[in-house]
Amino acid sequence: MEHGKGTGGAARGGRDRDAGGRARSARPRDGLGRPLPYGARGVARQPEGVVRTPAESVAEAQRLLDAGLPFHAHEVFEDAWKSGPDEERALWRGLAQLAVGLTHAARGNAKGARRLLLRGAAVVEAYGRPAHGLDLPGLTAWARGLADRVGAGRPAADPAAEAPRLLG
Repeated sequence: MEHGKGTGGAARGGRDRDAGGRARSARPRDGLGRPLPYGARGVARQPEGVVRTPAESVAEAQRLLDAGLPFHAHEVFEDAWKSGPDEERALWRGLAQLAVGLTHAARGNAKGARRLLLRGAAVVEAYGRPAHGLDLPGLTAWARGLADRVGAGRPAADPAAEAPRLLG
């Protein structure tokens, strides 16, 4: 899918804006969410603000993780975090941090990957109760293992090969 400067709204003051006037970059993005030059061919973005059931959020995020698109999976978790019940926001935020940690690992940013993977693992572990069939202990172990590997100077992670299994 191609995205151009006009996608998503007009540029005012050199910044792309959405219909509500909020800054929204219309630059195309690669599969790991990195901006590409205007006019370049990018990966279709996840729509923002989609309200899904928890099962739909988990299934969509797993599909994106399996496809090597952890940045996009993070956006699904972010929607769940913003639209879900208050008592589950920490869980979804922690899952979003894990997906961004994998994104950084795939980009070769070991320091950022390690920090986000460990932060997300701590949040998920602190959630402390079963939720939506998610394998929270497995996700915590996965995140800490990947954090150790990238922290040890391992080359950039393959996001599809390193994708976690969300359900137990």
